[in-house]
Amino acid sequence: MAIIYHITTQTEWEAASRSGLYEAASLKEEGFIHCSQAGQIAGVLERYFQGKKDLVKLVIDTDKLTSRWIYEWSPSTADTFPHVYGPINAEAVTAAEKIQ
Repeated sequence: MAIIYHITTQTEWEAASRSGLYEAASLKEEGFIHCSQAGQIAGVLERYFQGKKDLVKLVIDTDKLTSRWIYEWSPSTADTFPHVYGPINAEAVTAAEKIQ
């Protein structure tokens, strides 16, 4: 079982947990949801979420995902990131941890 992570807002996660599916804007715009490995979270927060509030880190059990996911190379950061090619089903999210 691989654990991956996704950063979103508490408000977006609450809406998704009620509907049963989480869909980030990137799913429609790029065809996948950006996720991270544990060691990549600090860099993702620094690059994309500085100054933003109400953030949570979704802890995702990939064995429970109903959408396909793969690791893909990101030339902009010279690193490999997990991408989820479809909605994230709420059952795959084992925790939503508040980010301070």
